[in-house]
Amino acid sequence: MAEEKKELTIEESFAQLDEMVKKMDSEDISLEESFRLYEEGMKLLLAVGGKIDAVEKKMQALMPDGEEVPFE
Repeated sequence: MAEEKKELTIEESFAQLDEMVKKMDSEDISLEESFRLYEEGMKLLLAVGGKIDAVEKKMQALMPDGEEVPFE
């Protein structure tokens, strides 16, 4: 029976990325584990980047007269 993965929120994704960085900074981590965490982190960054882009597009659509407001 396959487990369904819960989609992480943006905040949860950043928290998970922070934990990965802490693990990678550890001197007790193997090179293989570092590579695995790096690959997993890059996938997570791509996913969270897509979520942020989607939120930005929704915000722009909500602006009156289609006016763009820069995000900073």
